[in-house]
Amino acid sequence: MSMSPEVIGFSLIILGVLLIIGKWLRVSLPFLQKLFVPSSIMAGLLGLFLGPEILGKLGVELFDTGGLFPESMLEVWEELPGLLISVIFASFFISKTIPSLKKMWQVSGPQIAFSHFISWGQYVVGISLALFVLTPFFDLNPAAGALLEISFIGGHGTAAGLSGTFSSVDFEEGKDLAVGLATVGVLTGVLFGIFLVNWGARNGKTEILSSPNDISEEQLKGIISEENQQDEPVGQKTTRSEFIETFTVHFAYIGVAIGIGYVLLEGLIYLEEALWSDTLELFTHLPLFPLAMVGAIIVQLFMSKCVKHNILDTGIVNRIQGFSLDILIASAIATLSLTVIGEYWLPFLLMSVVAISWNMLAFFFIAPRIMPDYWFERGVGDLGQAMGMSAAGMMLINLADPNAETPAKKGFSYKQLFLDLIVGGGIVTAASVPLIIALGSVPTLIIASVVMTGWLLLGLFHFGGNKKKNN
Repeated sequence: MSMSPEVIGFSLIILGVLLIIGKWLRVSLPFLQKLFVPSSIMAGLLGLFLGPEILGKLGVELFDTGGLFPESMLEVWEELPGLLISVIFASFFISKTIPSLKKMWQVSGPQIAFSHFISWGQYVVGISLALFVLTPFFDLNPAAGALLEISFIGGHGTAAGLSGTFSSVDFEEGKDLAVGLATVGVLTGVLFGIFLVNWGARNGKTEILSSPNDISEEQLKGIISEENQQDEPVGQKTTRSEFIETFTVHFAYIGVAIGIGYVLLEGLIYLEEALWSDTLELFTHLPLFPLAMVGAIIVQLFMSKCVKHNILDTGIVNRIQGFSLDILIASAIATLSLTVIGEYWLPFLLMSVVAISWNMLAFFFIAPRIMPDYWFERGVGDLGQAMGMSAAGMMLINLADPNAETPAKKGFSYKQLFLDLIVGGGIVTAASVPLIIALGSVPTLIIASVVMTGWLLLGLFHFGGNKKKNN
């Protein structure tokens, strides 16, 4: 059965059913509420259980592949993350006012320094682990050194979006390991994050939240009660539906941003082939999504400078981005190869423990020394993102600072431009695998160590020094 339009449509319908079941499970089971597990992760785990990797291995075979889903449906799900990651990254700047770089730096500087320190540190510990343990003892591709940063701060979208890059350097198992690590990252990030918010509130580390009981039942269930629904805007209507639907306009502009990103990428590949492809192949393996974000900045600057009527609404763009992220996470986890993770279970466990330990140590020992104020509220968001999802970071900030009384939330948003274009799914993340292959692990490790140290020193002496002036 080929990947026909009917198969693609039906695959999306079944994914929708899994997401609704995931939502029901979350609303019905209090322990899932307390863990703040997103419904998309529940849907993905359910799809994984009902597919060939678990139910199929137990002997249940509705189709030749084993499990309840035909192979053609799994093929569609495998392709979705690579497509949707570009939609998510293009949505970061569409409809957003792009403030001056100076203003963004003033508000989010400490969070930028801390996030870069954690991100480059994930390369340092990851490449060191690959160099001294994973490659010599488990015969893993040296590119495994990049997996920690790709999976943890990059998240599911980046992990799944880089599957073509892993294939191009003969590291096929990299994709499954990366998506598996991203799942571990998000689950432990949310779990540890909730624990830390509770711990911080009880021990006087939070300056806003006085009690962990401040988290409402609505927040736990993930629903908005009827009387509060009108207070949560999902977007403004900006065009007349008889001419063009508002949602369509926003989707089209996101498409234009991705198109610009595609043209930029093809241009870079052409330049590389003309100038230096014999010595270093970098752009050839670069995925589309970081350049889709550059395309979005170009579209937004054009709209704000040259278009008279403002027809782009942040709420609608956020809904498109959220929808894409839900579908991406569910499809990436549902098509995870447990066989690969089982085959490499010890390296997988080592990488998980090293990454989580690094993130937690950075939060406890470095964040208080870098942040000039509200270190917990700022740091817990950056920790959530460093574990695998911007959404998890934002959720933890919302829990620690529900009414946005600190600079944490604004700083977190501004930080993305300085972070996501570079690491956490940006150009360095996308180029890290081919770089390790082209330059070798040791030179890449030296570069990462120097950059990490630079961000640490900037954080400690520039931003951390402001603490003394403020007190």
